[in-house]
Amino acid sequence: MDLQKIKTLLDFVGRSRVSELTVSDADTTVVIRNPARVANLEIPTTMQAMPSTVEPPRLDDQPQTQLVRASTSGIVHQSNSPGSAPMVAAGEPVEVGQALCIVEAMKVFTTISAPFGGIVKRVFFEDGQEVAFGDPLVEIG
Repeated sequence: MDLQKIKTLLDFVGRSRVSELTVSDADTTVVIRNPARVANLEIPTTMQAMPSTVEPPRLDDQPQTQLVRASTSGIVHQSNSPGSAPMVAAGEPVEVGQALCIVEAMKVFTTISAPFGGIVKRVFFEDGQEVAFGDPLVEIG
């Protein structure tokens, strides 16, 4: 792996919300960690319980919605080609397997499909925005 490729990867991790990136090329493996992102991911080991006078919502009162999350980090695209209409928008119905968006990472394009059907309640991204693994992309209800 050449030095320019490693510099490009370092720049990508520094600008994105990626906490760790592992890349293998031939007999070389490079692991790049973003300490600022890793520190933000730490989960507190103890939590103090606070008394609550608020009654938790009942399931029948809540609309049933589910989130579709990014399966990889990269740049998210709303359409198949620049200038064309978005694949989905809020208020539109979607079916199982329907394409919702495309995530591009290192010139690899991954289509994110709906794992369940319903109505698109919310789109969490703008075209060309960077997303990290697990970021919410679309809410379907």
